[in-house]
Amino acid sequence: MLIKNISVLYGKELDYIPHTNVRVSDQVFDAINANPKPKEESHDCEGLLMVPGFINAHTHVGDSIAKDIGIEYGVDEKIHPIMGFKQKVLRNSKPSHLTSFVRNSCLSMIKKGITTFVDFREGGLNGVEILRKAVHGLPIRSIILGRIDYYQDLRLIKKNTYLPASKKDELTRLLKKCDGLGISGPNENSDSMLKYYSNIKKIRAIHSAETTESCEISKKTTGKTETQRALLLKPHFLIHMTHASKKDLLLVAKHKTSIVVCPRANAALAEGIPDVNLMMKTGCNITIGTDNVMINSPDMFREMDYLWKVSMGIQKKRLSPKSILKMVTVNAAIMLKNKKIGTIQPRNLADCIFIDKHAIDLEPMHNPYASIVHRASESVVKAVMIGGKIVYGKI
Repeated sequence: MLIKNISVLYGKELDYIPHTNVRVSDQVFDAINANPKPKEESHDCEGLLMVPGFINAHTHVGDSIAKDIGIEYGVDEKIHPIMGFKQKVLRNSKPSHLTSFVRNSCLSMIKKGITTFVDFREGGLNGVEILRKAVHGLPIRSIILGRIDYYQDLRLIKKNTYLPASKKDELTRLLKKCDGLGISGPNENSDSMLKYYSNIKKIRAIHSAETTESCEISKKTTGKTETQRALLLKPHFLIHMTHASKKDLLLVAKHKTSIVVCPRANAALAEGIPDVNLMMKTGCNITIGTDNVMINSPDMFREMDYLWKVSMGIQKKRLSPKSILKMVTVNAAIMLKNKKIGTIQPRNLADCIFIDKHAIDLEPMHNPYASIVHRASESVVKAVMIGGKIVYGKI
């Protein structure tokens, strides 16, 4: 398939090419600036901008059934893995209902240009199976990070209690069905448990420094910061880091561990805004997630717009829109150590968004990065391609 006369954000720097031809073949971008071949299927895409498919680096789609329940409550009352009322809602819901609403969230993401998402699945093996069933037959790429339903209290953490043998067997069964581990946080796991989990060969990720309270609990209980303890997992990435210190961020950068920020979710829970300027200054690789569907819509356009403006408003420092766009494309691929997604270049998977440059909200488009980050929305998405196939809209 030849996509003719299209504008492209190309390569790792998202360089703007105003006019080119892109050939897609066997699920990948075969060539840029390609010449037409005889009898080749072609589409004239004059007026469209091809952008890498968005990567939603952190979701909890499992709570899609609970949209806006308890909106007045904070983090622990709402989503704590043990005492949060989210768990009660999920336990009391029929699996078929949970699956249906999870699937709706996945369909919603596709329409918004999200071609890959990384989900933290609570509920052990049953939770993983619900998501696997929900995404069955859908083109979106899902990375499922499960966890066993075992959480330690502060007493066990102080004693540095090991993971029980019975739970090790449960963990082995879980990991056969998912892509890795998504751990709740250091304050529900002893150092010994985190170190045990660190030996797992699949993806490892963990929440850290989401609230001032969680940071204080870690320090009081163990004498270490929450981030210091989270790094015992040897995680590929840390979620939130909203209240991480500069010292912690330097440590994260030294370990080459990525960070997923979830600014709208943090704000909705009245927990603050991550300091992406400081994260960038300390050399951290930053990506973006939309977090819990019960709190937040899985919409990267809204997430980018919010993060860009609120960061500049609070820090009073300029932040380039291109740097924000890279967080949901290039940086997220780096986080996942997947060189085949996140960029439009030869031999990469053909995951991309076709944006209408003449949409009423975008025209005239003088700066494509700014247009996408703070003016674009689902309404400007003409089509979405995953693996070389148009899965939404048309070109």
